[in-house]
Amino acid sequence: MIFDRGNPTLLTLRLNTVWSYQAMLSHPTLSIAPMQDVSVLPLWRCLERRGGPDLYVTEYFRVHRDSTPEKKILHTIHGMSDRKPVVAQMIGNEPEHLVRTARLIEEQSDCVGIDVNLGCPAPKVCGKQAGGALLKDRNLIRRIACDLREAVQGTLTLKTRIGFETPDEFDELLDLFRGLPIDGLAIHGRTVREKYQSPVHTDCIARAVDSLPYPVTANGNIVSVDTALAMQEQTNAAGLMIGRGGIRNPWLFEQIRVAQSGGEPDRPTLRDLHDYLLELTEEIAAEAAIECDTKLVHRMKKFANYISSGIHDGVFNDQLRRAGSIEKFRAICRNHLSSDDTMPAEPHEDGKLFCGFRELVGEESPQAFR
Repeated sequence: MIFDRGNPTLLTLRLNTVWSYQAMLSHPTLSIAPMQDVSVLPLWRCLERRGGPDLYVTEYFRVHRDSTPEKKILHTIHGMSDRKPVVAQMIGNEPEHLVRTARLIEEQSDCVGIDVNLGCPAPKVCGKQAGGALLKDRNLIRRIACDLREAVQGTLTLKTRIGFETPDEFDELLDLFRGLPIDGLAIHGRTVREKYQSPVHTDCIARAVDSLPYPVTANGNIVSVDTALAMQEQTNAAGLMIGRGGIRNPWLFEQIRVAQSGGEPDRPTLRDLHDYLLELTEEIAAEAAIECDTKLVHRMKKFANYISSGIHDGVFNDQLRRAGSIEKFRAICRNHLSSDDTMPAEPHEDGKLFCGFRELVGEESPQAFR
């Protein structure tokens, strides 16, 4: 192992050493998914205090002709890389500029590897022929991977979806991925068109696990211990990548570890969740030096949308959305979370932020959201 859970000091994270995914695969590796403007150091600190993932992946560095690595993302890497391994993600479509940026990121940080985004479904990103739109140009993906392999000193991985329009595209993508000189692949089990509003196609991830010569990480709809265990059972993936579910429940990574070891995970209370929200608020304010009350409360709403899901039938979330000051935001949190009741194990399946996860555990979603 690269680090010891009891003493999470990294032992061998130097850029002149090629770090291998296999070094972390004595158990399914848990990673936090890259989420733009959300996968930030204040959140990572809060996660780490509650067990945290095995591996952190940054929000993406935007890469184009005139780009340089964003300092705030480099700062995020520096803030965590002495404790856990961090992979730097990039998004772009020009091999030359991706190679240049990868070299700069490795020179300027202690990241253990580079990841390329092939899955972002945002219309603005796809409109620039980046992110998920790259899945329509397999030759370009091959060029990007091969050129980066010559330049990247650490691991080289890709994060993809199973197709742009339909899952029928996945067989041809598998043929492509099978021949790429990469160290691992994270698969969000939806198409670009499906965005986040569908169940996950676990059969596609399982086929990738069976046929690819390197570790595959499963991503999508892991929002609880039950969905994590179901994803692992249905795909046999080497790793699980968790996004929104890990923001909502920062104890989830440790809960999954306990469950995978045959134990009974602790259940956090609403009061625990209250402490997490207040701590995250303080971390965000300090890290970004936010002095404007309105700016801070709007920043916190990005996280609160996920954290409040499943609590008090949506009333908590509705009130937070209307909060106009951080004082009001804190008062609403206090009113709803000053209780030793256990936190709901799963979010509310609303068809927007959380959708389709009940199918993962063999349950039907509410008809209104199907």
